[in-house]
Amino acid sequence: MFLRLFASAFLLMAALPAASAQEAFRRVLPGYPDAPGNLVPAQSAWIDLRQSAAAHSKPQHVPTWVESVNLVPVPAREGVAARTIFRIRVAHPSGDLQMLLFRLFFDDKPQQRPIVIVWDELGTQVLRSSELGGGIDLPSSDTILLPMIGVSAIDVEVPGDGTHVRGAYLDWMTSRQVAHPLHAEQREIVPEPFAAAAPLRAPEDDTETFGTVTASLAPEVIRMGASVQAGAAFQFGIEALPLAALISFEVSAARVDAPPEIYLNGEPLGPVSLALPDLADPGYRGETERMIDGMRFRYTGWVRAQKLVAGAKLRVGTNDIVVIGGPGTSASAIRATQIQLKYLWDKSDYLLDPK
Repeated sequence: MFLRLFASAFLLMAALPAASAQEAFRRVLPGYPDAPGNLVPAQSAWIDLRQSAAAHSKPQHVPTWVESVNLVPVPAREGVAARTIFRIRVAHPSGDLQMLLFRLFFDDKPQQRPIVIVWDELGTQVLRSSELGGGIDLPSSDTILLPMIGVSAIDVEVPGDGTHVRGAYLDWMTSRQVAHPLHAEQREIVPEPFAAAAPLRAPEDDTETFGTVTASLAPEVIRMGASVQAGAAFQFGIEALPLAALISFEVSAARVDAPPEIYLNGEPLGPVSLALPDLADPGYRGETERMIDGMRFRYTGWVRAQKLVAGAKLRVGTNDIVVIGGPGTSASAIRATQIQLKYLWDKSDYLLDPK
């Protein structure tokens, strides 16, 4: 199926209940051939929700279980601000698939955070999510799981004109038995599409395992700029120097060619290492001033960042860490910031070089 949204094709309409709102735009064109027996294949879908299209853009392919995409502008009324609804009509694919992974890409504006509403065939609301994102005022993305038994439509509802919503990635979920070590950290049930690493979680309390101490510096989201004055600052104390330290956090809206940089006790340690997702991830957003200068990329989601530090660079007592955005990064944010300190353990394995 080919789908494209054009700003000029959107029609104004009176405010109507979302379950019965008139479709402002509908375009249904030929799609991929159905599977044998006319069963709808369960392919993943990327849906471009931008309201303008470049002159060179082409209609996108979507699987046939995505029936249509509509935009419904809802005017303001007394006590309720104007909002925009993106309605995605879906059919159930073949098999016994019951859950859909829904990842929305948007600019995470504090007063314009989207919600997702799921409707069944009778117009009954099946699910209404909480607000997505965190209001960090940066390009971002968020993922939720949607129950899909009897569902016929998925609404993305946002305050305003919806121009800060960029797209959605949809993929049907399956399950399998997974074995994991009993004492390993419990991971999220829902994997991020294309992710290179599982989401990072800051520990509530300091822990010690085999001579390594893990401590949280700040679990919350902290915005930062590209200068020390605008950086994210942390302070912690230690009683003995470790052999090595590992600083870890997740960063959003980072330039992938200019990762965040770390200062420890006033000394620059250089850039962190990023665990980058697959380059096919729609979270990569290109930025360019002139095409002849090439294109730089930000990742509009959360990726893991780490920096290994020699223990000798720390000091007994209070230590200060400042994390700043990489060169050319106007603003970004970090979360789940933590540090690991590796000490000599009585069963440590090491070799002494006789040279």
